Amino acid sequence: MISTEEAESITTLIQYQHGFVISKVMFTACELGVFDLLLESGEPLSSTTIAECLGTSPHGMELLLGACVALKLLRTERKDEQVLYGNTDLSSLCLGKSSPKSQYHHMMWFSESTYLNLHYLADAVREGKNLNEKSLNSKNFYEGIYRSEEQMQRFMSYMNGTWSLGGRDVIAAFDLSQFPQICDLGGSSGALAKECIYLYPYCTVTILDLPEVVRTAKKHFISEEEQRIHFIEGDFFEDLIPEADLYILARICHNWTDEKCAQLLTKVYKACKPRGGVLIIEMVLNEDRKGPLLAHLQSILMLVRTEGKERTPLEYSTLLSAAGFKEAERKKTRLYDAILARK
Repeated sequence: MISTEEAESITTLIQYQHGFVISKVMFTACELGVFDLLLESGEPLSSTTIAECLGTSPHGMELLLGACVALKLLRTERKDEQVLYGNTDLSSLCLGKSSPKSQYHHMMWFSESTYLNLHYLADAVREGKNLNEKSLNSKNFYEGIYRSEEQMQRFMSYMNGTWSLGGRDVIAAFDLSQFPQICDLGGSSGALAKECIYLYPYCTVTILDLPEVVRTAKKHFISEEEQRIHFIEGDFFEDLIPEADLYILARICHNWTDEKCAQLLTKVYKACKPRGGVLIIEMVLNEDRKGPLLAHLQSILMLVRTEGKERTPLEYSTLLSAAGFKEAERKKTRLYDAILARK
């Protein structure tokens, strides 16, 4: 006989073993349009009706729906001897394309790209570097995902989904009203820029990003009528950084080595106006490196994709101090940490 504690540990181990199956069930339900159909129907549907509407086998759909119920992504009710399926509040909020805080594109990105990257995790651990040449047929992660407008739009939609959950929290973590001119380095689709102008009515935001990213953002994500968000085409390592009161580096530093981060932060410090600052947004590791789990998982993703890693508060403070910034202050939000440092 095994003890209760051992039994619980074994159950946890088996759940970890099946973790990728859980992800694939959720991704597949998103891909097939299960959550979208139930959102549009406005009422629960039988598995037979769902299968017919989505063009799948009744047997396969019944099993998929059952797994989604067990994961609390769907709910059931009985009517006239039939089991009917409907979205839970979480699925209605996040898993349909038209959901208020849709993570659909996030799910598809993980299913189509991240899942493939992780196939090479053992090789990346052995070699200590990403294997983009195998997973993306490109030495550089961003060159690989930006090789077509369609792929770029998918990635930018994924980032949009990320910030729909945590963007407002990190932009509101500190009072940024004292920084009227903001520059978002690598601001992509402009999701955080939109949060800035919503929360701080007197600020303007300039997004510096690669030319192809800027073109896609203007075409698909930022209305031409938006007068307070501007774009500059450029590479923040190679080109001039515009003068600003505040620079936002959101999920930028974790892509790069300490040396590259030091180079970028020094460049930002020189461009920054007097009494200005820099806002770093990342998942920050605890000083003892025992958590949080999501930050460690992000580090694994950085290993298979980029040159970087997640860091501790002390590591960020060291990088900021070396660049000339001072008074670094950190605030935790639901998903991300915000670190504000001053010139």
